[in-house]
Amino acid sequence: MDHQHDIGKELRSISYLIRRYIDNSATKKAIDSASGSNGWIIAYIADHADRDTYQKHLEKEFSITRSTASKLVSSMVEKGLVEKHMVPQDARLKKLTLTPKAQELADGIAADRREVHNKLTRGFSEEELDQLMGYLCRLKENMKD
Repeated sequence: MDHQHDIGKELRSISYLIRRYIDNSATKKAIDSASGSNGWIIAYIADHADRDTYQKHLEKEFSITRSTASKLVSSMVEKGLVEKHMVPQDARLKKLTLTPKAQELADGIAADRREVHNKLTRGFSEEELDQLMGYLCRLKENMKD
């Protein structure tokens, strides 16, 4: 493998830089419980407020296992960020909703996400961004095999 083309290393490095940027954001400093994955999950649920969200949606969206998603959701329930509600048509399903505490965080998280997006995409044309997203999606699919 050519060190100039170590894609995994580069993606990991970008991930660490994004995390560092978010960890230093005003939202993260204001409320520590919304760090890391919690922030992304709050944002996902807020972005999909027009439909019911279940744990299986988080598993698919974030490419995480059922046990990881379960631990994240349980932790967020304990932190008072998410509530689980029974669904009449299927007792096994639990609809996820944001608590008022998490809803307040959602606006700050959305602003942080816009800042990260703008920082990451600075200097890219729309065509380049479309290509990049295509490549990233292909890399993600390749890792699912």
